[in-house]
Amino acid sequence: MSRSLVQPVGQKRLTNVAVVRLKKFGNRFEIACYKNKVLSWRSGVEKDLDEVLQSQIVYSNVAKGVLAKSSDLKAAFGSDDQAKICLEILEKGELQVAGKERESQLSNQFRDIATIVMQKTINPETQRPYTISMIERLMHEIHFAVDPHSNSKKQALDVIRELQKHYPIKRSPMRLRLTLPKPNIDALEGKLSEWNTVIFSKDESASNFSIVCELDPGFFRDCDALVRNLLGRSEILAISVHGEGDIHADHYDGHEDVSSSESKKPAEPSIVELSEKMQKQTMAPKEDNNEGQVKQKICSTCDAVVGDAKQYREHFKSDWHKQNLKRKTRELPPLSAEECLADEELSDSKKDLNEYSF
Repeated sequence: MSRSLVQPVGQKRLTNVAVVRLKKFGNRFEIACYKNKVLSWRSGVEKDLDEVLQSQIVYSNVAKGVLAKSSDLKAAFGSDDQAKICLEILEKGELQVAGKERESQLSNQFRDIATIVMQKTINPETQRPYTISMIERLMHEIHFAVDPHSNSKKQALDVIRELQKHYPIKRSPMRLRLTLPKPNIDALEGKLSEWNTVIFSKDESASNFSIVCELDPGFFRDCDALVRNLLGRSEILAISVHGEGDIHADHYDGHEDVSSSESKKPAEPSIVELSEKMQKQTMAPKEDNNEGQVKQKICSTCDAVVGDAKQYREHFKSDWHKQNLKRKTRELPPLSAEECLADEELSDSKKDLNEYSF
C-alpha cells in the first residue's frame, strides 16, 4: 500500500508573538516581537532590543512567515538595512492585539479617563465631586468613545467640556496665593472680580500684599501672566479643591511657566492622608495571626503583606505594584506605599500644569 509523502513547508510560521505593523507606500511591513515587550520599549522601561524583537527581519506577513521584498523595502524606507527598518517600525508601527485584549485596554482607559474627570470636577450645587460610577454613566450618555492613541488626560479635558454642555458640572477651582507690591493691588483685584474669584484672606506686609483665593483653572494662565506683569508671584496651594478636601500639589521643581515662587517640599500631612487611602485600597493591616484568622499573603515584589486572597489579587492591579514591577526590571529596590503614592502625586501634578487650562 502506497503512502503519501509529506513535503516540508518552506515557510517559517511565527505564532504566539506580538506583531507590529506599518503600512507605507501601499505595502504592509511587519516585525515579530515578544509579547508585553513592545509597550515596555516604547515607555523606556526596556532598553535591550534583543529582548523585544524575535528576529531583526522584516516580514510582509508574520503569521505566514512571508519575508518583505528588498525592492519594497528600498522604495518605502530608502534602504534595505533591516535593523534600522525594524527600529522605525517598532517606533511608528501599530501594535496588533486580539479583540479581547483591545477591549480590555479600552475598558481600562475609559475608567482612567472617568477617574481624572472625577478628580477635576465638582457639582456646583454641593461643591463635591461626582462618584466614579455617575461620571461613567454620563460619559456613556454623551456617547464618548476612547481614542487609544491619545493621552487620557487630554481626553478627560475634552469630556469635561462636553459634559458642561449638558449637565451641571464644573471644573474644581485652584487655590492660589498671589503676592505683589501694594501699588499694583487694585489692578489685580479688578481682574479677580471679573473672573468671579473667591477671596479667602488678604495679608498686608511692609511693601507687599498677599491674597489667598480660589480661581477657575481656565483663568490660571491669564492670572499668572498678569501677576508677573505686576511684578508679583503666584503660588499654587492646591490644584483641585473639593468640598470634602483638597488634592494638594506642593512641589513643582522646574516649572517656570507655572510659578515664579520658590518650590516647596511635600507637606507631611498630605502624604500621610494619601498613604492611608492607598493602604485601605491595596493593603490589609498587619496583625498577629490568631486562631481562625485568614492567612495573610505576601507580595515579594513590593515586600509587603497584602491581605487575603481577594486583596492579593486586587493588589496586583494597583499602581503601587505596577510601579514596583518597573523598578524591579531596572534592579531598583521596591517603594513603600507612602513613597509610591507621594511620587505619583508629585509626577501627576507636574504633568497636569501644562494641560490644566482650556
